[in-house]
Amino acid sequence: MAERRRNPLVKWALILFVLTSVILNIVLIAIHSSRSPKCSAHPVHPPRGTHDERSLVFADLTEEEYAQVQRYMLKQKDLDLSISQTTKPSQNYLFLIDLSLPKKAEALAYLDGKGAKPVREATVVVFYGTRGYIKEYVVGPLPNPTFHRDVTIERYNTSLPINSRTVTIGEHVLISKFFETELYPKLEKLLKESFGVGQGEKLNTFEHLPRGVRSGDRKTWMSFFRDRSGMYIHPVGFEVLLNHESVNESQWRVDRVFYNGKYFDSLEELQHQYDSGSVKKIVYKKSPDYSSLKPKTKPLQIGPQQFYAEGKRYSVKDNHVLYLDWSFAFGLNSLTGMRVFDVRFKGERIVYELSVQEAMSVYGAVTPGMILTKFLDSSTGIGRYAYELVRGVDCPYGATYVDTYRYIDIPAPMRYRNSICIFEHNMGQPLRRHFSDFYQNSFGGMANSALVFRTITAIGNYDYMWDFIFYQNGAVEAKVHATGYISSSYLVEGSLKFGHQVAENVLGNIHTHFINFKVDMDVGGMKNIFQTKDMEYVNVSLPWMPDRYAMVPQLVEKQLNTEQEAALRHDTKTPRYLHIASDKTNKWGHKRSYRLQVYSFAGDHLPESQAEERSMSWARYKVAITKHKDLEQTSSSLYSQNDMWTPAVDFSTYIEDNESIVDEDLVAWVTAGFLHIPHAEDIPNTVTVGNGGGVLLRPHNYFDEDPSIHSADGVYFKPGAEDSCEHNRMACLTQDVCSPVLETFTFQGFFTSMKFD
Repeated sequence: MAERRRNPLVKWALILFVLTSVILNIVLIAIHSSRSPKCSAHPVHPPRGTHDERSLVFADLTEEEYAQVQRYMLKQKDLDLSISQTTKPSQNYLFLIDLSLPKKAEALAYLDGKGAKPVREATVVVFYGTRGYIKEYVVGPLPNPTFHRDVTIERYNTSLPINSRTVTIGEHVLISKFFETELYPKLEKLLKESFGVGQGEKLNTFEHLPRGVRSGDRKTWMSFFRDRSGMYIHPVGFEVLLNHESVNESQWRVDRVFYNGKYFDSLEELQHQYDSGSVKKIVYKKSPDYSSLKPKTKPLQIGPQQFYAEGKRYSVKDNHVLYLDWSFAFGLNSLTGMRVFDVRFKGERIVYELSVQEAMSVYGAVTPGMILTKFLDSSTGIGRYAYELVRGVDCPYGATYVDTYRYIDIPAPMRYRNSICIFEHNMGQPLRRHFSDFYQNSFGGMANSALVFRTITAIGNYDYMWDFIFYQNGAVEAKVHATGYISSSYLVEGSLKFGHQVAENVLGNIHTHFINFKVDMDVGGMKNIFQTKDMEYVNVSLPWMPDRYAMVPQLVEKQLNTEQEAALRHDTKTPRYLHIASDKTNKWGHKRSYRLQVYSFAGDHLPESQAEERSMSWARYKVAITKHKDLEQTSSSLYSQNDMWTPAVDFSTYIEDNESIVDEDLVAWVTAGFLHIPHAEDIPNTVTVGNGGGVLLRPHNYFDEDPSIHSADGVYFKPGAEDSCEHNRMACLTQDVCSPVLETFTFQGFFTSMKFD
């Protein structure tokens, strides 16, 4: 009986299972059929051009090339080189290996199929602690070097003393050890009572530059900050002047001390006055963590995302990029950062080199370290600090990410994953448009889609976002935005003349940002001139009423013929239109040219009476035009920061010879920036909005019409054709909807961050 009762139960269970399976399958089929298809991972249309392997003449060194150069240099036993990251200043240290750019004439001959491939070479920088100088070598040919040549005098017309070197990680390690043995034990009570630093604990240090007041000095004011994330806005009111002029660390000493607004001649004097009660004490109080970047609100909804419905319209191969009518080669220099070469639009070369040169800041303060602070970032390395970019934050999620390799202050070449990103971006406004409501009704317009080439460098407290943007009307833009943490100092008497209070006992110090770009343009060839255009009002008699006059704006054109004429200073009125022009004309008889449109909110430049100004003399000029020379490669140098008084590169000397710039190969050196007066909203971080500057390279009579009229992105329709897709892909967008193909989010950037242990 039990067996009979079980059979109907099993039967009904099977029927229920089958029905459930059928219903579930119907639901799944319905869900699947309603889903959008995946967007194409490959371009629907092939690139308009073809990749050119000749772009590799500008490519950064490969991991193997770095290794080959290092092996070659170590085989030169007479040089007695070390590659250890803890190499002492008294030893000989192989500090830097980077690409040595070919001469422009040789590179152009090769690119244009008129010459042989230039010999590929590397630049090597060695700090000779045993000999008291620095040398630069050219090593080649790559990938299997057989020679090295000392080019120090050739490049700088002077020798390079050892104290013009940057502080290496090895020297930082020794500085930390010095404080652990010579400072912390002597001030144990003060550190505990004033800063809450117990045994085995420490404060963080921040070094102020330059390191002294004259050539040969290596005396660095070191400010102490709380050991926490965002330490830069947690000063404690304690600074020491470290004398580390000797390459022998046993001779280092503390020359001066600053505590709570008062100076002392030694650590012992400070301790004595502290113990005797003759100094106003800082009393430790635990401060809130106002520097944390951890969001104070949990994420609720993801923001808008961009994806490619028909695959990417650009292509990246090795160091070469194709985008619609554009092509260019790219690289990332350890010292100066991002750069592009051989920039062409519709097959014509417009720019030979567009590159970042220098980022400089001058600070104001009453505290000792910040009083003298003038940062020249290429002397520590702008490109050096290009770490991994965060997908979906630093760049759009679906961007193309490129790895780079570098060799600077490390024992072996290092891979920096995803340190460059490239993406096409809808800029959020039309490139052009018109709605015609008189006589003939129509709409014509075009979305402003452009290609962005980006890297971000985290140089100490500041993060700089560098963009080169390529527009469909033939314009190129180079710009920078600043973010990160402000530099701050402890609030003492007189501080508020130099900034605003942004936290308890914290001053956000006033400072300038100046950024220098190199723009080597070849407009219609290499024989160019420099023109300016502006307006003036003229009093004109009306032809039909000769007795009546009107003030009418009139075009004013001028050609500048020498380098000194074309050195346009920040403190003088500059013509509003600046042009690199060709001797060729367009259809309408006007010289084909590109306009340099600088947008900048820079503060005042350091007065030229100051000895340090020579190291940043490029910042005197909004734009300076010089005749191209291979030996005038950069506006600054690796050595400018640590010997500001006798700089290896003084840009003003490029102009002193006052050469003709008529029908010559011209280079524009463009300076942009902004004045930063920190305020409460800079806590915890400075935002990019409004904090930046740059230059637009815009075609001006270069073409016969706006080239974007030939773009397939153009939209046009008349009444009755609003839903036609013939000249309006937007009308059919709902039929083309697809879901994006996304890569999994990953991040490994912490593995390549600087470590001092």
